Amino acid sequence: MSDIFATRKKGESFDAMFRRWSRRVQQSGKVLNVRAGRYFTKKLTKNKAQEKALRGMKIGEKREYLLKSGKVKEEDLRQKRRRR
Repeated sequence: MSDIFATRKKGESFDAMFRRWSRRVQQSGKVLNVRAGRYFTKKLTKNKAQEKALRGMKIGEKREYLLKSGKVKEEDLRQKRRRR
């Protein structure tokens, strides 16, 4: 955004100069570009996606084992999720 300037004219108030600058920024479309990319996240790489999937599978297997062996009850696991 640094390429948009508005110099104060003789006898012009700061507010008027700021409004002129704001209008130029709006008309340039730079604000729209910045807002469009605000929540952009890069797509996971193949390796990262695979690691994430494997981690989830491990956690699921561990949870299933704890439930089957009776070390943890279903209600306890649900309460842990709610605390987060």
